[in-house]
Amino acid sequence: MFKRIHHVAIICSDYEVSKNFYVHLLGLEVVQEVYRAERNSYKLDLSVNGLYQIELFSFENPVPRPSRPEAMGLRHLAFEVGDVAEVAAILNAKGIVTEEIRIDEYTGKKFTFFTDPDGLPLELYQS
Repeated sequence: MFKRIHHVAIICSDYEVSKNFYVHLLGLEVVQEVYRAERNSYKLDLSVNGLYQIELFSFENPVPRPSRPEAMGLRHLAFEVGDVAEVAAILNAKGIVTEEIRIDEYTGKKFTFFTDPDGLPLELYQS
């Protein structure tokens, strides 16, 4: 029935700040950017290694929502990487703070968390 996850949608508080974060700091590829005049809203489609899409939306006055890793609802968005320490170091050099690298007690894989400009929890998970 389900083939794969098609996209993850993120509503940001400051479109230009979040666009810079996802495109220039994280290096995601822009697939398409659309301004929807009737909603005074941008929609930015981003590619992650050519496989998945993140849809970044801007809306006027979005309602805030708790978004900590242990809050009810979507917990976090995880990016699979070859070497967590290497990618964390690259992010740190760009001013993105990552948590201490941990080991998944069940898989033995390394992982760490960081946040986007709105505090959305993002994870690096070793492949």
